[in-house]
Amino acid sequence: MTSPTTTEAAPERRVALYEAEFAADPHAAYARMRAEFGTFVPVDLVPGVPATLVIGYAQARRILNDPLRFPADPRVWEQSVPDTCPVRPMMEYRPNALRSTGPAHTRYRSANTAAIDAVDQHGLRTLVERVADATIAEFRAAGEADLLTQYAWPIAFRVLSALLGCPDETGRRIADGMAKIFEGVDAASGNEILAGAVADLVGLRRRRPGDDITSRLIAHDAGLDDEEMAHQLVTLYGAGIEPLTNLIANTVLKILVDDQFSGDLHAGGSSVREALDTVLYLDPPMANYCISYPPHPVDVDGFLLPAHEPVVISMTGCNNDPALGGRRTAGNRAHLSWSTGPHACPARPHAYLIAETAITHLLDALPEMDLAVAPDELIRRPGPFHRALTALPVSFPTAASA
Repeated sequence: MTSPTTTEAAPERRVALYEAEFAADPHAAYARMRAEFGTFVPVDLVPGVPATLVIGYAQARRILNDPLRFPADPRVWEQSVPDTCPVRPMMEYRPNALRSTGPAHTRYRSANTAAIDAVDQHGLRTLVERVADATIAEFRAAGEADLLTQYAWPIAFRVLSALLGCPDETGRRIADGMAKIFEGVDAASGNEILAGAVADLVGLRRRRPGDDITSRLIAHDAGLDDEEMAHQLVTLYGAGIEPLTNLIANTVLKILVDDQFSGDLHAGGSSVREALDTVLYLDPPMANYCISYPPHPVDVDGFLLPAHEPVVISMTGCNNDPALGGRRTAGNRAHLSWSTGPHACPARPHAYLIAETAITHLLDALPEMDLAVAPDELIRRPGPFHRALTALPVSFPTAASA
């Protein structure tokens, strides 16, 4: 279904993406959106911040592969958005690949891909296994844990900090600032904390370079200055902690509650990678993002997208577009959860490896683990961009009771 032709007049109703009701059952919300609006949905990201949400797979692919009509530079848009806006830190201009276009994007992207591609995959797997061992040891004797805060988040935080050559204290400040930004609560404060911490990391690695992503970014021919360096790191941390934490947690939850995966994994019939791909289709950790800001009104399939108003791709909505026929076979990775086009995630294989290794290690260490509450008792964090749990409590036999 496509949306009807519109003008630039404000729609009579916008869907609120920030409410708890949307977070609790987004798939029902997307179905209602299709019935009422079609492919292009007028939404509010937070009160007073309108956007158009794209929930059609084919339309999203065209937009993501058309940086001329749909650039990622938000500088005109943000002139009308106050600094106190809770989603602004997730959307505002930064001199990095995510928020630039043309030669600037090419320059930033080349530095990032070179620094990330130099990560040794075998060494990364060993690092994740070592971190997973240490993390499980912290709660194994208790017989219970919140896998979100006690496993998924520490894995993402510790592994990413090691890859970036970031000391623990600086990393904790970065994680604190990033969490505030993703949550949309006290986001301006989070932005300040984040800026100060990444500046300290850049200064450290300029003085003492190492075998890490930060040092490789500094040494790259792009010649990134301190401000540019800081914003590359903001992007890497933003993509590396919250989404990876939620990918691990959402996939563990899927394995625990879905008989297809829990039974098949123990029988060797399915792989953790297949469970990851299913979650990336159904409930990707970044549900709605990949934002662009058309400088002129753009007609897509008869719908006029307004100039300088955010166009947000719903990865969840697009992946589950009925126009695809509901076909999701094992190993099919045609979803948009890593985006596509010039802004596609450059760390996709690394994220897969970290998540797969962390989950496999957990299942091997705690094979009798069960969800400690009924699935309908789990709570999802509200917010327009992420698909995230507030907690993932599990129980398991201790060594003494086994």
